[in-house]
Order: sequence, then C-alpha cells, then structure tokens
Amino acid sequence: MRDYDEDDVRVRPSRRTRPRTKQRPRHAHVVTAIVTAVDRGRFRCELEGDLTVVTAMKARALGHLRAVVGDRVRLTGDTSGAPGSLARIVEVLPRSTLLMRTADDVTSVERPLVANADQLGIVVAAADPEPRQGFVDRCLVAAYDAGIRPLVIVTKTDLADPSAFLAAYADLDVPWCAVRPGGAEAVLADRLAGLATVLVGHSGVGKSTLVNALVPAADRATGGVNDVTGRGRHTSTSAVLLDLPGGGSIIDTPGVRSFGLNHVDPDTVVNAFADLAGGLENCPRGCTHDEPDCALDDWVADGNAPPQRLASLRRILRTLADAPEHWES
Repeated sequence: MRDYDEDDVRVRPSRRTRPRTKQRPRHAHVVTAIVTAVDRGRFRCELEGDLTVVTAMKARALGHLRAVVGDRVRLTGDTSGAPGSLARIVEVLPRSTLLMRTADDVTSVERPLVANADQLGIVVAAADPEPRQGFVDRCLVAAYDAGIRPLVIVTKTDLADPSAFLAAYADLDVPWCAVRPGGAEAVLADRLAGLATVLVGHSGVGKSTLVNALVPAADRATGGVNDVTGRGRHTSTSAVLLDLPGGGSIIDTPGVRSFGLNHVDPDTVVNAFADLAGGLENCPRGCTHDEPDCALDDWVADGNAPPQRLASLRRILRTLADAPEHWES
C-alpha cells in the first residue's frame, strides 16, 4: 500500500460549457406562417399576409413537439424566402383540431396527420378499387373524435352506381357527393369553399385527381390500380396544403392501407354511429355492445338501423378491445 495524493485523482470534465437554465430565448422578431408541406425535417411555410414561401426547420427548444401540415407557427431567422435561406420554427400555435391515426389497432404509436382542418373528405371509389364500408366507418370515428365534420366523396361513378354503398349511410347525418370524371369542380366547389378540407382514402381512389381538378396548378402525381391485388399504387408521398381558387384550402394526403383507431377511447366510438344511438338506452349496465343481451340487436331487428351498421360497429369495437389501452396513461 502507498499513500495517495492529488495526482491520483482524475476528474472528468462536464460536457456542458454553460449551466442549464429553464429560461428560453426571447425572439424579438417573429412572423406567423402556416405549414403547407413537410419533407425530411424541412417545413414549407407560407407567411400570413404576403404568402411568401419559406423553408424552415424546427428549433431545438420545441423538443418532441411535432409540427404538421395545417399548423400555424411562428418563425424567426431568415424569412425572406430567398433560395438557400432557412428559418426556424420557434412556436406551434394552439390547434383548433388535430386529425390522428395509428398504423393499426394494436400499435400505440400515434400519427398526427393534419392540424386545424374543418372538414374530412373521405374519398372512396365506386369501383376499381371497390369501396370499403369499414374504412369509411373508421374515418367517421376519427373525424368525430377530432371534432371535424365529415364529407363522403365517391369518385369513378362512371364505372358503377354507388347507390347501394351509400344506402348504408342513409340514416346518418353524413353529407356525401358523387363525382364523375371532369365534374369535380362543379360538384365540390360549394362544399369546400371557405373551409380547410383534408382528403383521406386508399391509394388509387382518385384523391390527387380531385386536387388537380380543383387546383390546376397543383400538378399532383396520379396512378392506377394494380390488376392483380386490386389495390391502388402510392403516388403522393407526403401531405400538401393548397389554396382553393374560390377560397379555403385542400390538403392531399398519401394513400393509406389502414386507418387505426387505437388513439380513440372505445366509449366514444358508439357516438359516431348516430343511427344506433337510440338503442343504447335499453342496454344493460356495463354492456360492451357485443354480447347476447345487447339491446342493439332488437333495435336493428325493429328496422331502426341497417344490420351492416351494427356489424361494422362491433367489428371496430372488437379490434379496439384487443389494442393496448394507452389512452389511460
């Protein structure tokens, strides 16, 4: 053993050169803008007032807070919009609505799609690909949960009559419109004017075609349907917000394979099925609405709602029952 002295002590220097502080920098000169597109960490923003297009990145102080298309944000730095310039998003302003989904019903990862939308355009094709009632029901649940009004838009009505598909929604207070090729502007102009409308649908149903008809300068890529799988090919890779000539805006989103609802509390799902709401009063206490004593069976048997609506409700409730209950955390 030997005696130790100060030369034997090794002190690891701190990585931080400045003490931590909760004080955030005060940005004296900020401007307000709206996010119109997001691409690999870069945000395309339009300044309010003069519509100057600015490229921005998220400031480090925002942490894990994500900015999405439709967000109103505050920018600092170089907001001239000159080539090569880069601004910073230092604040995301409060949102009026936030449309979200999960990749499926068993994942807990929430994906915010669009902020501050007034209307959700649920786009389905009358044929090629065939319309899926379950997908529309899921979108309706997400819309009601987010506080966004829904609008069912049926495209390719020259290929098939959508009447049978729309009959399932006859008793619901859900507006819809049918669009033929070349007639999108005449049918949709009044329904979209003055509103921020986000389009959601499977690949190949014609979302980008609608956008090109409503905003000719958009030049959104379009694609067809795979002859083998019957599914559309992905053409849009990111959401983009475009101003409509008649006022308002439209947001085109990439086609989705599924619309997960794991972020929605199951108790709110039934509220999206207004045609079944009248039958809930006679349900036993604690009814899951998917059991033998459920009063909804008698409600449907008496002709108050189509049987397929109850089947769709129960299909969603079953998938949510198997999903992690992460909304309680």
